[in-house]
Amino acid sequence: MRLTAYTDYTLRTLIYLACNRDSLATIQDIAELHGVSKNHLMKVVHQLGMSGMVETVRGRNGGLRLKREPGEINIGQVVRATETDFDMAECFNRETNTCVYAPACMLKSVLNTATKAYLATLDGVTLEDLIKKDGKAQKTGGAALGGVPIVKAK
Repeated sequence: MRLTAYTDYTLRTLIYLACNRDSLATIQDIAELHGVSKNHLMKVVHQLGMSGMVETVRGRNGGLRLKREPGEINIGQVVRATETDFDMAECFNRETNTCVYAPACMLKSVLNTATKAYLATLDGVTLEDLIKKDGKAQKTGGAALGGVPIVKAK
């Protein structure tokens, strides 16, 4: 299973905001840090705002921040909301399936079980879990998550 770029950007944005709770972040900051398109990130942030996970503050000194606590944001729910489908093979879609093996093949069943296990694992993880190292939440102000700066140097 591979996440779409949209889901990847969504998760990166949430992690950034969770690690930088003391200040408002900008889309520009997040886009530059991750080397992603500001336009794509704007779509992600819009959807996160619509979902109630992120609050946007308008104005000259505006930006974004988490609206919910990191422990309340379930990664399984985020992935389900951002992925377009979980059809792992052609045979998952009855309308477009042309596989000659589909009537007797067990691959669909195996892949379906694997997808359920994948999502069940993600259901057991919150955003707070993603920002912890050794049981402690990462700190802002120059701290690092896996050796990568969390806060962009200004």
